[in-house]
Amino acid sequence: MPNLFKLCSYSVDESADVPGVIVEDIVYPLADVLRASNTDPGPLTAVQALANWAAVGARIRAWMKDGIEAAPGRPLAQMRLTAPLLYPRTIYCAGANYADHIIEMARASGDAVDADPRAALGQPWHFVRPSRSCVVGPDASIARPPGCAKLDWEVELAVVMGATARNVTAEQALESVAGYTISIDLSARDLSRRPQMAKGSPFHYDWLAHKGFEGSCPLGPWMVPVEEVDDPQRLSIKLAVNGRTMQDSNTSQMIFSVAEQIAHISMYTTLHPGDLVLTGTPAGVGNARGSFLQPGDELIASIERLGALRVSIK
Repeated sequence: MPNLFKLCSYSVDESADVPGVIVEDIVYPLADVLRASNTDPGPLTAVQALANWAAVGARIRAWMKDGIEAAPGRPLAQMRLTAPLLYPRTIYCAGANYADHIIEMARASGDAVDADPRAALGQPWHFVRPSRSCVVGPDASIARPPGCAKLDWEVELAVVMGATARNVTAEQALESVAGYTISIDLSARDLSRRPQMAKGSPFHYDWLAHKGFEGSCPLGPWMVPVEEVDDPQRLSIKLAVNGRTMQDSNTSQMIFSVAEQIAHISMYTTLHPGDLVLTGTPAGVGNARGSFLQPGDELIASIERLGALRVSIK
């Protein structure tokens, strides 16, 4: 009896994207899975499933135990996967959450390096990214934004919320998580600042052009439920460009843990099912190397237990 599953979204023959359950490389429509367990969900999206994830996840596991033959499936190889969530409600993105990345970026810009990045930061730091325009799925082909010659890569562990979280402690935070997926945080480095504005001005930085452009948040290839990940702080995390490994680290190197980030965000706003928390990237980005993405480049981001996400630049 299989005991592992993944949540995905897919389309067949250019039809509308629908949520699915992947078991042993077979994709089953989530609606059929729920009907097999005597629940008729009606029209359903992955985000809607996450709104009642405790019950939905339990029904999926019951179906795997007793009735997997009751739902017709198709081989994963025949399916076109889309981003697992279409679309996340809100995307919270951590900045400066791996010490080695802070060091490489400081050196690239000629800034001083903090001896203790956690003490210097004091608390997690996040920005909010547009969802519908930014999120794309596996095998997407992404254009550089207008005026960008320095498009950069960042692989990140993405946390998928499965319950509301408000004023939770770090000890409570993971209870609200449904699962994990992979994200590539694409960054237009040369659009991040407006040179005509004084460096101390709040208008010197342009986060929309830097991080919020079309296709800037590849996501996928699926969501792995939290029960299948023993410890989100012990996962290898890598990214390769054209087959060359650029980033190779471990989530144990985060400055602020997944739980600490969720707790911090929940101090200011309610996290909802279907929200994403991108948790930062390790060293190895292009900006530190003076190397940037060009049309035709292929990126493969991989995280232990979560699979691999491939996209290309056009």
